[in-house]
Amino acid sequence: MASGNEPDLFQQDEQSDLLGEDRPTPEYRTDPDTVRAELYKILAEARAARKLPWEPRTVLLYRTIFPQMTNWLPDEEGAQLRFEFETEIKRLEVA
Repeated sequence: MASGNEPDLFQQDEQSDLLGEDRPTPEYRTDPDTVRAELYKILAEARAARKLPWEPRTVLLYRTIFPQMTNWLPDEEGAQLRFEFETEIKRLEVA
């Protein structure tokens, strides 16, 4: 049992309802056109380069996030962009 100054840790906080904390968080939805533009920007940089245009950490980052970003696009389009990106990365690594 809690004393007069200590909160009861097993009782639900009455203010959580007042602050809206019990409401479900709205699901985030991104704009496919925004994602597509960013993917094409990265791909254009790779296509225009004769050698890797980024620092090794950036290459690692792009290799991680590029495929994840394609998940916001239709399946076939995402697969095509992943293929094109990996093709460019391999070409640049050989250079």
